[in-house]
Amino acid sequence: MANVKVYDMAGKEVGSMELSDSVFGVEVNKTVLHQAVVAYLANQRQGTQSALTRAEVSGGGAKPWRQKGTGRARQGSTRAPQWTHGGVAFAPKPRCYRVVLNKKVKRLALKSALSSKVVDNSLFVLNSAELDAIKTKKVVSLLEGLGLGGQKTLIVTNGVNRNLVLSARNLPGVKTAVVENLNVYDILKYDNFVVVQDAAQKIEEVYA
Repeated sequence: MANVKVYDMAGKEVGSMELSDSVFGVEVNKTVLHQAVVAYLANQRQGTQSALTRAEVSGGGAKPWRQKGTGRARQGSTRAPQWTHGGVAFAPKPRCYRVVLNKKVKRLALKSALSSKVVDNSLFVLNSAELDAIKTKKVVSLLEGLGLGGQKTLIVTNGVNRNLVLSARNLPGVKTAVVENLNVYDILKYDNFVVVQDAAQKIEEVYA
């Protein structure tokens, strides 16, 4: 089992925690990580892009000029793609970009992402993340205490922590999330993974 340090809100070490090898100690599988990221990004697409083809643009019913004898290239419609105000060739139409991964691949990808943070020494555990009030300075102080000031950081809690969310939302490069909403893309996107101790235990319970 991986043994990681536990910090308080001041960034001071207050203990240690054993992380389960079944979740935080698996072999990093880059193939499933890639599949998970591709699926996540594809599923964010609305698929509402649309343009008109030559058949859908109004006008263009009359032949611009006679077929032969003018010296110009033959044309059948002023709404052909090569004309100004013409339709679009191979116009995009609304479609679904959804990519479905099976559950085993999803779980393995998430475990690989979490394990990669342990390998890179970029996983930090907090004993608590409770704030008395909405204060951005307190989150800044926490990150600086951990040596993460100015770095892209994902903070994960067990359940919605309103004061923490509102305190961190104005910091560029800092995002908060709950265990239920964890995804591979966010874990890999942010350089550091800061997780509250009870959230880490819940991750182990859910994905073990």
